[in-house]
Amino acid sequence: MNAPVKLDTLPEWRLDDLYSGRDDPRIEADLAAAKQANDTLAAMKGRFVAAAADPVALGALLDEGIHLYEQATNGLWSVGAYASLAASTARDDPAWAKFEADFRARSALIAAESLFFTLEINELDDARIEAAFDAFRALGRWRPWIRRVRLARPHELTPDLERILVDRGPAVANWVRLYDETLAKLSVTAGRTRLTLPEALNRLSDPDPARRKQAGQGLAKALEECAPIQALCLNTLAFEKQVEDRWRKYPNPAASRHLANEVDADAVAALEGAVVEAYPSVSHRYYALKAKAMGLKALNYWDRNAPLDTAAPRTYGWDEARAMVLDSFAALAPRFADTARAFFAQPWIDARPRAGKQSGAYSHPVTSERHPYVFLNYMGERRDVLTLAHELGHAVHQTLCAPLGTLLADTPLTLAETASIFGEGLVFERLLANASKEERRGLLAGKIEDGLNTVVRQIAFHRFETRFHAARLGGELSPDAIGEMWCEIMAESLGPAVKLNAGYEHYWAYVSHFVHAPFYVYAYAFGDLLVRGLMEKRRQDPAGFAPLYEDLLAAGGTRTYVEALKPFGLNPREKAFWAAGMTQLERLVDEFEELV
Repeated sequence: MNAPVKLDTLPEWRLDDLYSGRDDPRIEADLAAAKQANDTLAAMKGRFVAAAADPVALGALLDEGIHLYEQATNGLWSVGAYASLAASTARDDPAWAKFEADFRARSALIAAESLFFTLEINELDDARIEAAFDAFRALGRWRPWIRRVRLARPHELTPDLERILVDRGPAVANWVRLYDETLAKLSVTAGRTRLTLPEALNRLSDPDPARRKQAGQGLAKALEECAPIQALCLNTLAFEKQVEDRWRKYPNPAASRHLANEVDADAVAALEGAVVEAYPSVSHRYYALKAKAMGLKALNYWDRNAPLDTAAPRTYGWDEARAMVLDSFAALAPRFADTARAFFAQPWIDARPRAGKQSGAYSHPVTSERHPYVFLNYMGERRDVLTLAHELGHAVHQTLCAPLGTLLADTPLTLAETASIFGEGLVFERLLANASKEERRGLLAGKIEDGLNTVVRQIAFHRFETRFHAARLGGELSPDAIGEMWCEIMAESLGPAVKLNAGYEHYWAYVSHFVHAPFYVYAYAFGDLLVRGLMEKRRQDPAGFAPLYEDLLAAGGTRTYVEALKPFGLNPREKAFWAAGMTQLERLVDEFEELV
């Protein structure tokens, strides 16, 4: 049995290379510089349309304007990142909550003055824009950014309406803040122990069935108590979205997310269809096999991620996890490991769970002029090692594309998940290669469950969001109505071998993506199945793959997902592409069945 991970020795980040505190004078200096760049841009209002007939003048003006826009963005995003990073580890501290909220309000006021810029770009017709590209070659650098700006052209409002939305944005964001703070204060009673949300979720994979049950039922009770607040947040934000979508003439609630991701609705529909068709052969069959392996007729919902036996699960100390991730990245290419190594050498990772720290994990890019920060709640389990690899995959991606500048490095979510999921895959390959025969079954189960959680579960979340937003058109939904909808959709994805015991109807209330980024979740499934295609290409030609993959990451947001995948011979617009990824998952289930 491994010694438990010493949580109090895990790294915490230091943010002083951003700012030393809320009163650091560099904050005001950076905001002043952002405002100056923004004011200079604002003084150019009207000049872009006025220069439309002169391609050289228009090209020069656009180039100057985008540079100013990026300068302002860098200043605002730098301070905004600091506020968000600091607050995410102190959700119980009112001072940080106030700082973050006050910054949002100040940022909105500054940014609103340059709102005209993208609107004015979109007043220009395509011929004028192309003439400017031809006449002023330096503008060509910004072609991908201008392309993305112009995608919103059919959905833009008048300048006054756009300004109202920006000005009231900080107030709307407080609904997200309330949702987050409610979860951060959550206290779960599990037997005689009080747990935070991350601790309770982690205990659902405890080898002791009684401890899992206590955590599952305790979490259900805690979520039931806060469900009215979470339902109010979800209903209010859905209504806000409903109104804005109607004014912008989006055909459905997911359309704005598809636009932001530069992904075709047909591709997402093909993805969803392929996953749902595979429910019986993948998730339903796997959970039935897992129940059999555990000697159960069916799994309780708190058994879904349980280890297959009651022995204490293998744990991984921080140094061991670090070595595993770096070795896995080095096997792909030394540059990936070297980039990730800097995050361990510097205080750029916050891994220690503690009261007030929000749940989840992320890598924040800050701006291209800074470095990313990695956030997770490390508990020492296999999934935590994979989460570390996932977030460092993001960090490597964000670092490699930083030379493009902040605007061009910004990557659509569908491609943004590629490096992170690939990082997980590399580490799992190493875990499996070093496993004994006895360990292999557990690792294989874990790999399948990771796939189910990333693909099947996220598509179920997407279907839940779709149904919730459709139902919200008819009026506010009660917590009970949301819970009923949640259980129906999750049962569809999990199958008859998983019992959704009383209390599970409240579990929607901790999924923060529903309020932070509506319709974000399909990007995880998109990224996972896409990476399965990429990893197959790597197996076919490891040496030839690495430079193509590095080029994909370094391109940031300059290519659409179709353009980015073309060098690999992959076409994600075809349903067969997604079905092939699900077939890979099904083969893992076949392999698991042989060991049951």
